[in-house]
Amino acid sequence: MSPLPSPKTIGVIGAGTMGAGIAQLACLSGARTLLYDPAPDALARGAEQIRAQLARGVDRGRLTEAEAGAASERLQRATKLADLQGAELVIEAAPESLELKRGLFGELSGIVAPDCVLATNTSSLLVTAVAAAATHPERVIGMHFFNPAPVMRLLEVVAGELSDERSLALARAAGTAMGKDVILAADGPGFLVNRCNRPFGLEALKLLQEGIAPVEEIDRICRLGGGFRMGPFELMDLVGVDVGLDVSRSFYEQSFGEPRWRPSPITTRMVAAARLGRKAGRGYYDYTAGAHRAEDPGPLPVTGGDGMIVIAGNTVLAGELAADAVAAGWDVRTPDEAGGEVPFLILDCTIGEEPEAPLEGGPQAICCAGGSLAALDPGGGAAGFYALPPLQSTSLVELTRGPDTADSAAIASEQFFHSLGKHTSWVRDAPGLVLGRIVCQVVNEAAFALGEGVGTAEDIDTGMLRGLNYPHGILHWADSIGLDHIIATLDALSIERGEERYRAAPALRHLVWSGRLGAFTGDGFFS
Repeated sequence: MSPLPSPKTIGVIGAGTMGAGIAQLACLSGARTLLYDPAPDALARGAEQIRAQLARGVDRGRLTEAEAGAASERLQRATKLADLQGAELVIEAAPESLELKRGLFGELSGIVAPDCVLATNTSSLLVTAVAAAATHPERVIGMHFFNPAPVMRLLEVVAGELSDERSLALARAAGTAMGKDVILAADGPGFLVNRCNRPFGLEALKLLQEGIAPVEEIDRICRLGGGFRMGPFELMDLVGVDVGLDVSRSFYEQSFGEPRWRPSPITTRMVAAARLGRKAGRGYYDYTAGAHRAEDPGPLPVTGGDGMIVIAGNTVLAGELAADAVAAGWDVRTPDEAGGEVPFLILDCTIGEEPEAPLEGGPQAICCAGGSLAALDPGGGAAGFYALPPLQSTSLVELTRGPDTADSAAIASEQFFHSLGKHTSWVRDAPGLVLGRIVCQVVNEAAFALGEGVGTAEDIDTGMLRGLNYPHGILHWADSIGLDHIIATLDALSIERGEERYRAAPALRHLVWSGRLGAFTGDGFFS
């Protein structure tokens, strides 16, 4: 249908932090905004908070005094639900209780006009379940704002089972008028963005459970190696460990036991110990004595080298490593160009392919994308490494060693990556090491969501960038890594761990089967 004009009158139920933030956006969008809360004190605080934020916007030069004044005039307090009678759109930001939200929607159905759209800001309940109490469930949709609502650029508009096109279009128009990047998601656990992000925390917990790396190192690898602003354990502490556990249980129950969403026993123990994160002073980190961690180091200088590096493999990673090594002054050759000379280091970047010539004559490092070092070099003397393209946006490479790894291979690997300006982190052996497991699982979840029609590839990437501050759109990132690389890591995890949580999404596997491997082949999730 053709785009609708944004609503002229918007009601907001709930004057807490989220409700006040939404009302602030509504009155700034040009809509007459009716803010309601059943608690008079909360309503007064919410309205005052909005006006304080408008004044702060003037002080910071983001608003003119005229704009802030006009927005303030458009904001009105509603002392009873009946005051919302003339609203074209009502957005509910009440506590996450299905019974409470259903009660509100049932009562609103007898107050507002039949064509008024009712929106729930729920992040954990099914929109369809909330809509069941409304007289016109087709007029009920989800409008999932991210916290803090005035700052975060994303709005997820969620279609319940009965939501009609007009209601979705009106919500999109309202979100656009509020300055949001609006994406559309189908109803289901976590909708689109929170669903796709589930493995970021769950796989980090699995790595911790397996002893692959400690909390601080997993977070450091994600920040320096992946470009994330915050590691998964820092994020869990910020959200609240107890909140995260409740969300995990909700996902698992709503999916009837999906293995990818199984809660971690680590979080259960943390909650039992009252280590709930920042709000409790202690979670995975201690917040009682200043900064919870040291500042991350800056990038290392590119010192370069003057020896020979042999790089095997026809992969994106092999090409990027070769380019970086040449730029750093190394003499880079393929195995069949080595000519019998002794190299400083041999880098095996092959994934499911045989090198064009035997890899011998010097210390070796094997990329652990297609398996653990133990599986790829049983009893051998190689070291293992892992890095994700694009290499220019990473400042850390992971390394691992086995019981038979030669010291010469470990030392040469570390020296080579340092020469490229990369920090290194030694972790225990596993397919994908740390960053590969987390990112490949996030890609896999996004591919499941895409295949199940929860959202488009474009909306998935917009959601991860705008809603969660990801360093890259996750599916564009997958295309730049190489979908064969992603599948190889998932399959290796499935084989070596024997767990169904690592089964590849059909949409992802079909792309690889069809030869659409991403940017390297010109086509993947995107063309």
